[in-house]
Amino acid sequence: MSGSFLASGFSRTVRGLALKRLRLGVPVPYYVRALVRSNEIWLTVLSSCVGALAGICVWLMTCSTLAAHRWLYALHNDGRLSGLASLAPWRTLVMPCLGGLVLGLFGLLIAKRFRHRPVDPIEANALHGGRMSVRDSTIVAFQTFLSNGSGASLGLEAGFTQIAAALGSFCGRLFRVRRADLRILVGCGAGGAIGAAFDAPIAGAFYAFELVIGTYSLVNLAPVAVACIAAVGTAHLLGGVSTTLSLLPHPQLTLRDTLPVLALGVFCGLIGIGTMRGVTLAEVLFRHLSLPSWLRPALGGLMVGGLALYSPSILSAGHAAVRKVLEEGQALGPICLLLIFKVLASSISIGSGFRGGLFFASLYLGVLSGSLFGFGLESLGQGGPSVTTCAVLGMSATAVAIIGVPMTMTCLILEMTADLSLASGVLLASVLSLLTVRQLFGYSFATWRFHQRGESIRSAIDVGWLRELVVEKLMQREVPCRAPEMRLAEARLSCPLGMGPHIVLTEPGGRYRGIVLLSEIHAPDHPPEWSLASLALQRETVLTPGMSCREAVGLFERAEADALVVVADYATARVVGMLSEKYVLRRYAEALDRTRRELAGEARMV
Repeated sequence: MSGSFLASGFSRTVRGLALKRLRLGVPVPYYVRALVRSNEIWLTVLSSCVGALAGICVWLMTCSTLAAHRWLYALHNDGRLSGLASLAPWRTLVMPCLGGLVLGLFGLLIAKRFRHRPVDPIEANALHGGRMSVRDSTIVAFQTFLSNGSGASLGLEAGFTQIAAALGSFCGRLFRVRRADLRILVGCGAGGAIGAAFDAPIAGAFYAFELVIGTYSLVNLAPVAVACIAAVGTAHLLGGVSTTLSLLPHPQLTLRDTLPVLALGVFCGLIGIGTMRGVTLAEVLFRHLSLPSWLRPALGGLMVGGLALYSPSILSAGHAAVRKVLEEGQALGPICLLLIFKVLASSISIGSGFRGGLFFASLYLGVLSGSLFGFGLESLGQGGPSVTTCAVLGMSATAVAIIGVPMTMTCLILEMTADLSLASGVLLASVLSLLTVRQLFGYSFATWRFHQRGESIRSAIDVGWLRELVVEKLMQREVPCRAPEMRLAEARLSCPLGMGPHIVLTEPGGRYRGIVLLSEIHAPDHPPEWSLASLALQRETVLTPGMSCREAVGLFERAEADALVVVADYATARVVGMLSEKYVLRRYAEALDRTRRELAGEARMV
């Protein structure tokens, strides 16, 4: 008895020390960190560990969600809601509403403890150099589980990628890797999660490059590819479910099908734009309701449940529903209604406050959109791709319109269907869909959300260097100051040539009154009785410490000045420093070159 007590006490002590080390962020030994930092082979080994963690996260979340489906909806299958023909009406109405209520109360609880907003992988790589919080990401993953588990019309992919990318960021910070390598590990986690979720390692790798890292380079291929393969392998070892689809018989695509495929791409692009606009409209409508924010998910769940009374395929992400449409087919009438209801349900789910993504939901929307387009071609009697072929092409094109990752979706469809005869059609429809969205809308779903928050992020390319390069970090803090009323005769004695090119004029309280060139003070044609104020320049044009490097460069150009004074704020105009245009341009060019080198993978090669 005493031995077991001592053993349990020792175990608790060890766990406590381990948690303390994690909280303190104590890194791994120096020689191990040096291997990872200096050799890309060891970075690839670390990325494989990140991929394995991603596979475990996907497996845990998937199993937990399917178990929740079986328990809440009294299912006797594998837990796939969307493939059922019918459900008990009371469960269909009550369970999403109940899940929304629990989610709202949970959100109310964490809002009191955590005031900041979680950072997603794209934002982390674009603005924060790959730094993510595991705690915040765990909360997001749990909220995604609550949403999807109760039947909200969203996918688990947002939770998968969030927690897996955060674990990649944590591993990178544990090994103190470079900023560029930390961004790669975040991409490894997110790409591995997508690969494990869909049993599609190539699609996972392209997801990392296109959406999370922002660009492809040969140097970054090894860690990302190995991470995705490790994630898929881990999911298989744990009993992951394969997502391979068996298509109905369909004819081969021919050259005469080119125009219908192009038209399908445009049609799916419009569906994607409508879906993204629908999400925004739903958010606006829910914000204007006289309901507390924690009750909105419950109302949204009730509305989604009402739509799902028509068909359970409205619920959850739609994994089984995609399989059902492609393998069994659907009539035109149900296809139209399902498309409308699914768009409404997904928009309501996000707009009311449920957590989740549109990745897999967009695939189901694409199957429905493509099938609808295929029926339209049949009704015209002009030939063209079959309904099944249009459904597959639409699945890729609509997902590209919403998510914005053409190569990811092309590879995903080919890996899911194992039908290479569709490759050219899938790619062509995806490209046309992407071009349609770019021309008519300009954003993918992720970048559209950033735009609504006031961010200018258009991809995951690292612009954090430029955001962090603010005037406060660049300015010269020791500034020669003189009173505006000082005479030139006195100034020539106190400010000899060679002390610096500029003199700042300030009042006794430190308020800025202008800047004077030292060469003008010593100019022989200026009478010695003149005051310094008579030579003052840039009386109104000043910088502030919080200005970005880009804003400072623009102000220098407009003022046509070689140097500007930095004031604490516009109200007090208290001088805190000075900055020259030459130095700003040099640091700006260095930051741009650093970003270029990281995009090309040169930073790790030297």
